[in-house]
Amino acid sequence: MNNQQGADAGASARVVEFAIAGMTCAACSTRLEKVLNRQPGMRANVNLAAERARVRLGDGVGAEAVIAAVAKAGFTASPVDAGTREREKEAKQRAYRREIRRFWIAVALTLPLVGQMLFMFGEQGHQNELPRWLQCLLASPVQFWIGWRFYDGAWKALRAGGANMDVLVALGTSMAWGFSAVVMVLGLDEQHVYFEGGAAVITLVLLGKLLEARAKARTSEAIEALIRLQPKTARVERDGEFGREWVEMAVDSLMPGDIFLVRPGESVPVDGEVVDGQSSVDEAMLTGESMPVGKKPGDRVFAATVNAQGALRCRATGVGEETLLAGIIRLVGEAQGSKAPVQRLADRVSGIFVPVVCLIALSTLLGWWWHGGDFAVALVNAVAVLVIACPCALGLATPTAIMVGTGQGARAGILVRNAEALERAEKISVLAVDKTGTLTLGRPSLTEMIAYGMARDEALNLAAALEHHSEHPLARAIVAAAGAVEPLPVDQFKAVPGRGVEGRVAGRCLRLGSPGWLGVAADETVAAWQRAGKTVVGLAEGERLLALFAIADALRPTSRAAVARLSGRGVRVVMLTGDNAATAAAIAFDAGIAEFRAGILPGDKAAAVAELKAGGLKVGMVGDGINDAPALAAADVGFAIGAGSDAAIEAADLTLIRSDLQSAADAIELSAATLSKIRQNLFWAFIYNVLGIPLAALGYLSPVVAGGAMALSSVSVVSNSLRLKRWRPHATERQGAESNGG
Repeated sequence: MNNQQGADAGASARVVEFAIAGMTCAACSTRLEKVLNRQPGMRANVNLAAERARVRLGDGVGAEAVIAAVAKAGFTASPVDAGTREREKEAKQRAYRREIRRFWIAVALTLPLVGQMLFMFGEQGHQNELPRWLQCLLASPVQFWIGWRFYDGAWKALRAGGANMDVLVALGTSMAWGFSAVVMVLGLDEQHVYFEGGAAVITLVLLGKLLEARAKARTSEAIEALIRLQPKTARVERDGEFGREWVEMAVDSLMPGDIFLVRPGESVPVDGEVVDGQSSVDEAMLTGESMPVGKKPGDRVFAATVNAQGALRCRATGVGEETLLAGIIRLVGEAQGSKAPVQRLADRVSGIFVPVVCLIALSTLLGWWWHGGDFAVALVNAVAVLVIACPCALGLATPTAIMVGTGQGARAGILVRNAEALERAEKISVLAVDKTGTLTLGRPSLTEMIAYGMARDEALNLAAALEHHSEHPLARAIVAAAGAVEPLPVDQFKAVPGRGVEGRVAGRCLRLGSPGWLGVAADETVAAWQRAGKTVVGLAEGERLLALFAIADALRPTSRAAVARLSGRGVRVVMLTGDNAATAAAIAFDAGIAEFRAGILPGDKAAAVAELKAGGLKVGMVGDGINDAPALAAADVGFAIGAGSDAAIEAADLTLIRSDLQSAADAIELSAATLSKIRQNLFWAFIYNVLGIPLAALGYLSPVVAGGAMALSSVSVVSNSLRLKRWRPHATERQGAESNGG
């Protein structure tokens, strides 16, 4: 991870996302990316499947400069805002309906032309069953009206100094139509005409584009489903004529601090904290958990989750773009628009693909003409080369799989920051895991204590006073055990990271922390507690020990199964903890972990990760994203556990909303499934061209067959990516089986 580098760059730059219209193939997106990256103060990433460009703008560079550069390259750009997705959806639906009408017109005009080809297999061979003037009359609207999109795209690409799929289609079909028109005008009855070839190619390519558009729309279904989840209105508490009353308001108008009501069966409108009421909430859309989560006063609720049986009165804490749902949608969108390193090869190939194909087509034309002396045959084979060699499949191979994979991850509570992180996750060979809150539940409780020379309550109150303002889980356990007693005042308070705290309480200089820091010898009591997996904390005044506390944090029920899954994939799991060796050994044994590092201070976890990486291994780190942020940043892939943690989202490559190590195993399996689809797509995209172009050049493919094959290649790549929708997180399947009595 290069989080620091990204942070430094972001200090003087801003990232703006643009919707791009007019791209037809990988050559388009590659060329546009090069054009933008040549502009001063711009660093761009263009995604063909998402039709987006994410541009990092330097100081003094505005969106207008990007729009102008995109226009000069032959495309149109508009900044993405809150309404862009809906406008794009409506515009695409209108365009799709228009293209459907044109397609059926093309079919009606092309069928008579193709129908006459059936007679080629009869005794008369390639004989004109339709008058040539009628063939021209039928083919010309298909060529120049239905096929105008290819001429327009080709002209814009050539004008900008590049070439794309439109150039290949326009050039190939124009050659067929132009040759046929010349033969017809000159009255060369002995020469064949190929009006049907150009018309059929355009019709088939258009069919492929329609099928591709339909399939591509499905790649973004996951993010569309998330957007639809949030309710449009909320019942908000307001001052009325007769006192406080509930008023129905648009969700967009809510402000932090507003009190809102969620009745049984309703969706939570914004993020909030329960003020009054008890219920259970279905959070499956955020976490993938099949079981509802109980809610009581003080608990957090999240936008778009569904309330079950009881009414909840809540205070808004996150509204608009500050909700967890909005953050998920934003992260998924960014990940879908990012580019995986595996795509670089495809980008390099697509950048030179069209010019090379044009040279091959010209060589085919000249070679066949010189060898056989029949210009018509040479022309047909050259046209077949131009038509079959389309880089669409190459350009769609990676981004469509990334879009579907990250969408499925979002549904399972796995948020991927970018495609590069998703690719790296598959390669992890060592996974370092934090203990508290990752392997364990993160809710420690005081189980035993011993007081020396004072009452137990007095010792507990002194310890609770020192820990009252601490957010450490062990501190919360001691404060909770003291109950609602008013804490004693503390002076000269000081926290010693990884060791404990000290201060003056009731005139006494006290220290509270690990026995080793206090200088307490590990007697049999301390050793027994530690062997049982409990953390021991001591309270001392000077050199005198006042009390010992045993605090236990139960292992998550799923941790052992998750470790077994990871080990089964060949991932070595290493536990990192600040606890002593005896306690760490007990927890590691229960979790099925053979290797652990104990006594590690929070600041030293990053060094431990670096040590694991020293052998050239790919190391992942799972932590809560707050205390473990340096270690998350040091790892090749950082997994942050914990819903709604700002630090987690900022520090990690992947955020696991479900606080469960099973999610880390799910994320690695999702990475493997997505990369497998990408490799399959790239293989078929490359092999298609490697085999198709020579076959066309050698005369084994007609332009019509080539057009059909080219159309199907793009559809097959997108359809293969859509098979990722079958992927399900292992934990969800297991929980679902349990809930159904399985």
